[in-house]
Amino acid sequence: MKCRGNQSSVRAVLVRALSFSAVAALTLNPAMTPVLANDDVAAAPLPAPVATVGSTKVRFLALGIGKSVIIDLPREVKDVLVADPKIANAVVRSAQRAYIIGAGVGQTNVVFFDAAGQQVAAYDIAVKRDLNGVRAALKQTLPGIQIEGVGEGVMLTGSVSSPIEAQQAGDLAARLVGGTDKVVNSIVVKGRDQVMLKVNVSEVRRDIIKQMGVDLSASMNYGTAIVNFNNSNPFTAYGRPLVSDNGLTAAAITKGLPTVTATMRAMESAGVVRTLAEPNLTAISGESATFIAGGEFPVPAGYSCDPVTHVCTTQISYKKFGISLNFTPVVLSEGRISLRVMTEVSELSNDNAITLNQAGNSLTVPSIKTRRAETTLEIPSGGSMAMAGLIAEQTKQAVNGLPGLDSLPILGALFRSQDYVNNQTELMVLVTPYVVRAVAQKELSRPDDGFAPASDSQSTLLAQINRIYGIPGRVEPIGGFQGNFGFIID
Repeated sequence: MKCRGNQSSVRAVLVRALSFSAVAALTLNPAMTPVLANDDVAAAPLPAPVATVGSTKVRFLALGIGKSVIIDLPREVKDVLVADPKIANAVVRSAQRAYIIGAGVGQTNVVFFDAAGQQVAAYDIAVKRDLNGVRAALKQTLPGIQIEGVGEGVMLTGSVSSPIEAQQAGDLAARLVGGTDKVVNSIVVKGRDQVMLKVNVSEVRRDIIKQMGVDLSASMNYGTAIVNFNNSNPFTAYGRPLVSDNGLTAAAITKGLPTVTATMRAMESAGVVRTLAEPNLTAISGESATFIAGGEFPVPAGYSCDPVTHVCTTQISYKKFGISLNFTPVVLSEGRISLRVMTEVSELSNDNAITLNQAGNSLTVPSIKTRRAETTLEIPSGGSMAMAGLIAEQTKQAVNGLPGLDSLPILGALFRSQDYVNNQTELMVLVTPYVVRAVAQKELSRPDDGFAPASDSQSTLLAQINRIYGIPGRVEPIGGFQGNFGFIID
C-alpha cells in the first residue's frame, strides 16, 4: 500500500511539471509576441491569426505604400518567399530579424523558412495608400468628409453644405490618386440649390438680290448657208435666276433680213428674317439638364438592292433640327453661378439644297442652318451676359457676257448679265441664370390661361377662333368682383 501511495505522488508531480513547462513555453515563445514596427508605419499592425499552415499561424499586416515594418523571428531563417514583389518586399537583415516594405497597392503574402526547409513564420500583407496626410488636410478644411482607400482609388463620404466644397474634395482626391476616374465621390450636399437658365437667341438677317441680263439669239440666211447666233448669260453670284422663265422677249422679223430675238431678264429681291428662340431650363446645382424642341427630316442614306429582283430602294435616315439647350450649373459662394452651356438653334433652309433624280422621280433634300454656341461662364444670380454674338456681311457681284462686246458703252448691256447679292446678319445669344425655389401651383401662369375656343356660331359667322370677353378697349376697374364670375361653359 505504501508503494502505491508513492507512485501516485510521483505521477502528480510529473503532471504538474509538464503543465508548468507547457505554460512557460507558450509564454516565452517569441513567435507569439507582437510584431515590432518602426515610426514610419501608417497604422501599427495587430497580430490577427486567420489561418494555420502546418504548425505556424498566419498573421495579417497592413502597410502603406513606402512604409516598412520590423519582424522578429523565433529562430534563424535561411530563405524567404514573397508571392508578389511588386506589392511588398522582404529584406532579411540578420538570422532572426527581417524588414517588410510596402511597394504597391494590393495584397500578397510572405513566408520565412529555416535551414531545414521548415516554415518559421507566415504573413498576409495588405498594402494600401497612405491617406493620413489627406485625412489631416480634409479634417482641417472640410471636417465633414472622410476618405477611404478602395483598390487603386479612393472613396469620399460625408456631407457638406455646398457643391463647391464637394468639388474641392473631389479635386484634392483626384490629385492624390492621379485622375478623377479613380475617385468615387459619395459626398452628400445638404440643401442643394436649383438653377433656372434663360437663354435668348436673337437673329436679324437682311438679303438683297439684284439680277439683270439680256439673252440674244439671231438667225441669218446667206443663200444655202444658215448662221445661228445664241448668247445666254447666266447669273453666277446667286447661282440661279430668282424666277425661272421670267423675262421680256422681243423679236425682229423682216423679210430678207436676219431674225433677231432678245430676252431681258430683270429681277430684284429684298427680304428681312427675324429669328427668336428663348428656351428655359431648370436643373439642380452640379447636375446636367437637356431641353430639345424640334423635329427630324428624312435624308437619303444610300440604296438597298434586292439580289433576286434587282430592284433598288432608297434608304432613309433622319436628321434632327430645332432648338436644344444643355447646361450644367454649379452654385458657388456669394450667390455666383458657374455655368457650362451649350445651345443650338437649327432650321431647314433651301440654301445649298440638292435635288436627286431616281427612276424619273426627283427628291429635294434641304440643308440645315445652324447657330450653335458652347462655353463656360460665371454669372451672379439674375445677371445677364452676352454668351456669343455675330455680325456678318457678305457681298457678291458677278458680270457675265460675250468678250469684247460686253465692254461696249450702252450697247454692251445687250451682251452681258449682272448679278448682285448682299447678305447682312446680326446674331446674339444672351444667358441669364436664376437661383430658384419651388412655389405653389397657383402662383404660376400657363400660356393657355383664359383661352376658350369659339362657339360654332362665332366661328362660322364672325370668323373667330377664340372666345372674346368684354368690350375691346374697355379697362375694368380695380376692385372686388360683383355678382357671378368665373369660367363660361356652354
